[in-house]
Amino acid sequence: MENTNQEKIVVSEETAIVKPDYGQEITDILRGNDSPKTMLTKLEDYHGNDIAQVIEILSAQERSKFYRVCNAEMLAEIFEYIDEDKVGSYLNEMDIRKAAAVVSELETDTAANVLREIEKDKRALIIDAIKPEIQQEIRMIASFDDDEIGSKMTTNCIIIRENLTIKQAMDELVRQAEENDNISTLFVVDENDEFYGAVDLKELIIARSTASLESLIVTSFPYVYASETIDECIEKLKDYSESSIPVLDNSNKLLGVITSQSIIEVVDDEMGEDYAKLAGLTAEEDLNEPVLQSMKKRLPWLLVLLALGMLVSGVVGAFEKVVSQLTLIMAFQSLILDMAGNVGTQSLAVTIRVLMDENLTFRQKGHLVTKEMRVGLCNGLLLCVISFIFVGLYIMLFKHKPPMFAYAVSACIGVSLVMAMLISSAVGTLIPIFFKRIKIDPAVASGPLITTINDLVAVVTYYGMSWILLLNILHLE
Repeated sequence: MENTNQEKIVVSEETAIVKPDYGQEITDILRGNDSPKTMLTKLEDYHGNDIAQVIEILSAQERSKFYRVCNAEMLAEIFEYIDEDKVGSYLNEMDIRKAAAVVSELETDTAANVLREIEKDKRALIIDAIKPEIQQEIRMIASFDDDEIGSKMTTNCIIIRENLTIKQAMDELVRQAEENDNISTLFVVDENDEFYGAVDLKELIIARSTASLESLIVTSFPYVYASETIDECIEKLKDYSESSIPVLDNSNKLLGVITSQSIIEVVDDEMGEDYAKLAGLTAEEDLNEPVLQSMKKRLPWLLVLLALGMLVSGVVGAFEKVVSQLTLIMAFQSLILDMAGNVGTQSLAVTIRVLMDENLTFRQKGHLVTKEMRVGLCNGLLLCVISFIFVGLYIMLFKHKPPMFAYAVSACIGVSLVMAMLISSAVGTLIPIFFKRIKIDPAVASGPLITTINDLVAVVTYYGMSWILLLNILHLE
């Protein structure tokens, strides 16, 4: 009896671990022979994201069947989980009427971006087939540049007047909720359509009918302007946990909202772009990108770094006399270069993170520079002592040099290390601050760029100190 219970427990644990293969189930439904209505009923039981994963593996003929089975509302929900360029290619496969119906159901910001991916002739036909009011909303969002926050907003929100009663506000909510599903927050405008504040849905529901709407309105609700750049807004958006933040035009009229989902996408896109720039790329890459396109993204920075690398080599050549008389110091060149590059990259990472705060004062920037230099100096001094001891021992024991010579060289290496790390920490901080000052994304001060510049700093420092200390002061050869 006891063994039977144990077997049941094992079986139940194994059953709990098994995860349903929704992708295969959805594929089987689409490739089956059920009637369109039966297929639609079955597909409605699955999440839009699960269905979105399957579309890519379907053939063009199977996708055509899928478009006919699903209604426009369901397709729009599924397409919200797919990259916009791929959605554009799927809409290209549909007839004009179905594509227009799907675009009408998409969030307006998604619709505007997707239309850019559709063939020009077909795009015009789709726009003509869309209701005039939706056309106007899409064109408004499309009028903003990709780096402006207005390009990421949606008109899917509830807007009410400030002079309504509680009952009138509820009636207006019910009326607008038929077309808009972002109802957790209601946005209030005055008689000139200027943004006035926001009302929480829960507060409106529990309010007494005798209460005034004015008492529910939060007039200090956060907002952004549509023409502001994403970089300018990103910190403000991250600071609030609201599900929607209103977007205004320059006349303070409410144009739409940016949702929490859009905020996450914006932050993710910005992080991806910054990561690409830190890696020395002009833009992000993916697995399916053609080789030639990837080359175009990488080549510009590689050419810049090639020129800087040739400069570094030229500087090394200028110290040919030092190298020829003290060939031993060549063995420790990489030690100085690597440490200088690492310190510079660390300072760069800290500085770019701090510079995301647009309200940083000149004094705070100065404090950042001095702090990074102090950190570089202190770490340099510590590593100087360690390298002085162990490099000296290495030269004595393995290179069989006298103690005086060994520790003279190790002292030179230690001093060079301190100088290189101090200067590199300053360079890694000042360059992104300078780029920010001249309105260039500080992430452009990429890791490879900083590393190459710090290589130049390290070479000049190391061979310069060797020439001064070892050749001219101690006269070692």
